[in-house]
Amino acid sequence: MGSRKARGHAMSQDEKTSSKRAVMETKSVAEAIEWQADHAEKNGAPNTARVIRAQLALIAREETATARRLANWHGLMLEDAVPLRVAGGFHNLLLTGTDRALEPVYAGLTNDQGQVDEIVCDLARTYDTLLLPWLDTPPQTNEAGRSAAIMAGLAWLADRIDMPFRLYELGASAGINTMMHRFRFDLGGIRFGANASPLKIEPEWRGAPPPVSDVRIESVFGCDLKPIDLTNEAEALRLKSYVWPEAVERMARIDAAIALAREEPPLVARQGAGQFVAELLQEEQDAGICRTIFHSILWQYLPEAERSRISSAMEEAGAQATREKPLAWLALETNRATFAHELTLRYWDAAEKAGEGDGTPHLLATAHPHGAWVEWRGT
Repeated sequence: MGSRKARGHAMSQDEKTSSKRAVMETKSVAEAIEWQADHAEKNGAPNTARVIRAQLALIAREETATARRLANWHGLMLEDAVPLRVAGGFHNLLLTGTDRALEPVYAGLTNDQGQVDEIVCDLARTYDTLLLPWLDTPPQTNEAGRSAAIMAGLAWLADRIDMPFRLYELGASAGINTMMHRFRFDLGGIRFGANASPLKIEPEWRGAPPPVSDVRIESVFGCDLKPIDLTNEAEALRLKSYVWPEAVERMARIDAAIALAREEPPLVARQGAGQFVAELLQEEQDAGICRTIFHSILWQYLPEAERSRISSAMEEAGAQATREKPLAWLALETNRATFAHELTLRYWDAAEKAGEGDGTPHLLATAHPHGAWVEWRGT
């Protein structure tokens, strides 16, 4: 009897996972918009949810080029984050001062969906040529909060490899997390980074704290196909456009990152991740430095061929790594089976201890995609 109950519960969980996967693979424009709106509402952004849901009115009327392209999208709507692309465009109209019609909506003062629909449709008619290009590229959500998990992973590795890190971020966007050595962190009571930094990362910490280690970051470089220049006001506002207005703490972190970038801009090459990794790993590595690749919420946006190229290059380089010239790969990415955001680490240093420096994946933590919490699993 007990085993049947257990099997029934397992099937229920499998069905939930299967249902989530089916949603992510949907090509139905209306279903995707509704799901994204519900997701925003459940995650504390009811005002943004109304703006997203108003895209249903847009596609029903098809009065603009933006609406027609949205209604006839070819591909996976949620995998491509299409509703969020459009939502970013509408938010940008307010942030740039182009039009303030959505201000009472984002403030929660106008909450009737019919009224919001009319505002959104009016804006689409007026600013069609400004909104249409927002469908060209996926959202760039360069979130400083994700660096909490990355820093904890570096602390775990520093506990095993006593040497400085030379970090390389893939898909760095505006390069916010390439400045993580200039942040101050409180991770479960363990502090890292620059004490006087205006950007403090202090997520809700679950589980044991990370190791007390001396994390020495010698340098950080990044790459992105379309990097955003934080020192350029228009580009910085574009990045902020993808942040839901209700997310006040996230907005504050971006403002702090902008201040840091104006003091010393991050170093981000305009280059694809596959080519960046291939060229990097061909360079001679200095002894006494741990060369570390890292990325967060990027993998799903890379073509399969590029993922394979990166994986093969890392495996090949890992086979050549030594104790004096180790290689590490740190990633905070979505587990497509469970939809949990997992921090995994692989490192190579030719150590004789099985399961350590031989490239074995270590699941160190799960984390909120925007850094609100980290659940530590590392030992």
